[in-house]
Amino acid sequence: MPPIFFAVGRKKTTVTLMLRKTTMYARGLLIACAAMLLAACGARGPAGLDIDRSIVAKSQNSRVEFLVVHYTSLNNEASLKVLSQNNVSTHYLITNDPAPRVYQLVDESRRAWHAGESEWFGRSDMNAGSIGVEIANHGRDGDTWEPYSPAQIEIAATLFLDIIKRHQIKPFNVVGHSDIAPQRKIDPGPLFPWKELALKGIGRWYNEAQAKTYEQEFLRDGLPDVPWLQQELSRAGYKTPRTGVLDKATTNVVAAFQMHYRPARYDGQPDAETLAILRALP
Repeated sequence: MPPIFFAVGRKKTTVTLMLRKTTMYARGLLIACAAMLLAACGARGPAGLDIDRSIVAKSQNSRVEFLVVHYTSLNNEASLKVLSQNNVSTHYLITNDPAPRVYQLVDESRRAWHAGESEWFGRSDMNAGSIGVEIANHGRDGDTWEPYSPAQIEIAATLFLDIIKRHQIKPFNVVGHSDIAPQRKIDPGPLFPWKELALKGIGRWYNEAQAKTYEQEFLRDGLPDVPWLQQELSRAGYKTPRTGVLDKATTNVVAAFQMHYRPARYDGQPDAETLAILRALP
């Protein structure tokens, strides 16, 4: 818009500046209005449907209930390739570099394909309500297990605490793949430091003083029977047979439990120490 002169001298200059400022303000206002219109269009629903999102319900929570920990059995490069290009995925991958990197491969709002056939506290569709975290680690080679580096565990703890806080995940729902699929999985293995993480507020642990007392009682009075064992494992969240006998499926569940809470020996045998820990588990 060309300036309009109403007077001469100083008055002419003053009016010209005022008109220029007014023009700039008008342009800014038009730009702001256009941005608001674009934002409104972006908030519209499918097929132009108007959806009013100005009121948010108080009664709601996250769809995520579980945090599931895995190891990859592969190196960094192979882990990234498999978890991004194959028929399996995870929300996060922690590499085993000297300074480990964290990759987010699936948005937390979407289902990652990491749990497979599994169950925890009677919930079978674990992929639908869980966040999966894979840690680059080769796992078991014969009787030898690859240790996790302190840097990996430090980064995992930071990531886990953030996920747990945002989704309000309960301690007993922070689990390993072997906990939710004891008949077919052994990761993250006996070297994963569940107790160390529990002391940081990540996951569930048992009352160690109570466990010692219960162990002495079992050694004195004898071990509970198999139906008790199977019932208590189910109470702890594990999918456990109710056959009343110590069959192969039950020993697999016991071994998974031991790997998590008594990793020094995970032979699947329900000894006094194992049963005492199970009883002392909240």
